[in-house]
Amino acid sequence: MTRPMPTVLLLAAFLLVPLPARSASTPTALPTPPVSKALTNPIRPVIRRGTIRINLETLATGLTAPVWGITAPGAPGRLFVVDQPGTLWAVDVVTGAKSVFLDVSLRLVTLGIFGPGSFDERGFLGVAFAPDYQTSGLLYTYTSEPVNGAADFSTIPPAETADHQSVVAEWHVPNPSDSASVVDPGSRRELVRIDKPQFNHNAGALTFGPDGRLYISLGDGGGADDSDGETFISGEPLGGPIVTSGHGLNGNGQNTGVVLGKILRIDPLGSNSANGKYGIPADNPFVGQAGFLGEIFAYGLRNPFRFSFDTLTGAIYAGDVGQNEIEEVDVITSGGNYGWRYKEGRFFFGSNGALAGYVSKVNPGVPAGLIDPVAEYDHSEGLAVIGGFVYRGTRIPRLVGHYVLGDFARTFAADGRLFYLRGRELVQGTRIRGSSIAEFRILNQTALNLALLGFGQDASGEVYVLGNGGGVPFGTTGVILRIAPQS
Repeated sequence: MTRPMPTVLLLAAFLLVPLPARSASTPTALPTPPVSKALTNPIRPVIRRGTIRINLETLATGLTAPVWGITAPGAPGRLFVVDQPGTLWAVDVVTGAKSVFLDVSLRLVTLGIFGPGSFDERGFLGVAFAPDYQTSGLLYTYTSEPVNGAADFSTIPPAETADHQSVVAEWHVPNPSDSASVVDPGSRRELVRIDKPQFNHNAGALTFGPDGRLYISLGDGGGADDSDGETFISGEPLGGPIVTSGHGLNGNGQNTGVVLGKILRIDPLGSNSANGKYGIPADNPFVGQAGFLGEIFAYGLRNPFRFSFDTLTGAIYAGDVGQNEIEEVDVITSGGNYGWRYKEGRFFFGSNGALAGYVSKVNPGVPAGLIDPVAEYDHSEGLAVIGGFVYRGTRIPRLVGHYVLGDFARTFAADGRLFYLRGRELVQGTRIRGSSIAEFRILNQTALNLALLGFGQDASGEVYVLGNGGGVPFGTTGVILRIAPQS
């Protein structure tokens, strides 16, 4: 029997609140609001239950830590679910029967930052099927792998080693029209390998847009405050504290010469990238601009763990996990700068020497043009936003056009929450509206009673809730629940 991870350490690992003191001499060129203006209760209104009532139908059980669920083009009867320890499940959306479609577990770093049974943000994090999957048989994965040679992108200082490498790879299914055909394990082709400074803030979402391009979300590199020199976590069996590096003077989120803290847009079948393994579309917003990587679609993000396209409008919704105070939902636009680490949500972010960072309403030195979220909440409501999907199903007419999202856990006791944005159709052409947040009313339940890990969406636009009983990538309590009407 494994020893459970201490709650205070587990909480700090996820929230990334600094534990020991950070060096006060850490250089920074970013303007920071005065500590005297720090807010202790940045968002006073609380999230209340809305008027939309739902039921949660169990589709499948016995998973470990499901984090993402999508369909493949031409295969509407199955939901392909990413299980963090390394399994891609093919799940029948009628019967719930599941089978292994791909196993990448042997490629992953050893999970459990404090040993077996403990928390981790690394693993198998994303999958996307090519738009022409029925003819090409191609799909793409995002995995956390051991350091294996030089990375294509790195922020690691000389003589230091990355915690792991984030890898996007291509795979092939020999006969996509045959439900018995699975991924050929020998077909793997690596597209890009990225050094990750710390174990956390990996983002990891992959999805093809309506334009046929592959979009990839990357966190800021991990640690806390997107800055170097901070001792942000310690515990067994690591043998000592982790001190952040690989973030540079101003952090990775605002550094347009690195891929961390960004959403990238690539052509997997192209070859004009620096490594020759993928293409950089000519219509990417920063192609040819000095100081910008051509792969960047949007930047200034901390940990956009999940993002998705609205299947009707094509709008991109992302849940960007916050630092110490604010969780946010962004509508991502081409070339947008979403503020981190100038800002956390709509508030200005300040480092605080040996203490935790803070937010303020005042900071005159921040540049103009930063894009604020369409929705936000503070840590009195939860710990980490989990982005979902705009509902486009037919079973709950009142939910159509609303963005479904949630929070990992309120107190780290398998008490995740299910939310939706009160506003419908937030994106109308070039006009983007903000919205408040409501909590679902769940039939015969006062709470979700799970750690919320992700969402899924099937070919009919119905949305699924993915979670488990412990919030860690171990065990067999992982479930897939379908959001359904109460009657």
